[in-house]
Amino acid sequence: MTIKSILRVGDPLLRRPADPVGDPGAPEIRQLIEDMTDSLAEAGGIGLAAPQIGILRRVLIFKVPDLRASTLPEDGPCPLTALINPVLEPVGDLMALGWEGCLSIPGLRGEVPRHLRVRVTATTPEGEPFEMVVAGTRARVLQHEVDHLDGVLYLDRMTDFTRFGFVEEIFEAEAARRQEATT
Repeated sequence: MTIKSILRVGDPLLRRPADPVGDPGAPEIRQLIEDMTDSLAEAGGIGLAAPQIGILRRVLIFKVPDLRASTLPEDGPCPLTALINPVLEPVGDLMALGWEGCLSIPGLRGEVPRHLRVRVTATTPEGEPFEMVVAGTRARVLQHEVDHLDGVLYLDRMTDFTRFGFVEEIFEAEAARRQEATT
């Protein structure tokens, strides 16, 4: 088990684009995916890109737990998946706002507009082609992680910074807003 430190906002590596992987089956890529898996498990997140542990390679891992999945047909729970050299293409023009957090921006959340559906093409760690249209949480997580591969943070995508803050305060404000709506 190798747990790597997750870089935090302000580290210049988070702002640099990652390099493509030439050989998805290379031992160092296999080791990178293992290190990322261990690091993600330790941090308790649902996605991690290689630059977040200081490795500027186009590799990401993600999962969607039952409680985080939407009811959209192209979403749903997803086991831990590793993708190499992923490319995203929006499917349609529909976008949705959603709360996002980031292991590199601990304790904070922001509301971020994302495409509701995207097509992802990539290579698996076994060297097989991967292509799928995803929606909801899967689409949001993949867009978030691919942004990391491009040196982009969710803060760069936000359109309303009144919808940004510490997790506890946001949950309290959202609960108060729901309470007001029902009275």
